[in-house]
Amino acid sequence: MSGPETVDRVLLTAAVVVLVVAGMLLLVRIWRGPSMLDRAIALDVCAALIIAGLGARSAAALDSFYFPIMLVLAFLGFTGSVGIARFIAVRDRPPAHRRPAGKEGRE
Repeated sequence: MSGPETVDRVLLTAAVVVLVVAGMLLLVRIWRGPSMLDRAIALDVCAALIIAGLGARSAAALDSFYFPIMLVLAFLGFTGSVGIARFIAVRDRPPAHRRPAGKEGRE
């Protein structure tokens, strides 16, 4: 194995170790919460970690097979995050102030 190949293997191994540690910390965040928004963000980060893991696998195998899969996962993660954000924004919206009866006209 040549010098650049050794450096590539070491960096890929370090990347996989970092991804595994981040995944374990992510599971702790999903488990503990404390809010639904924290869990939603953690699931979005989970999608990003899966994409990063596929990128590391693709780099290790020197194969571009996983790139379309990574694009689809990125799209699904984005749309899921936007959907959850819209749901939480509607759910947490304060109630509208209503005028008392008989005072609907302009003042």
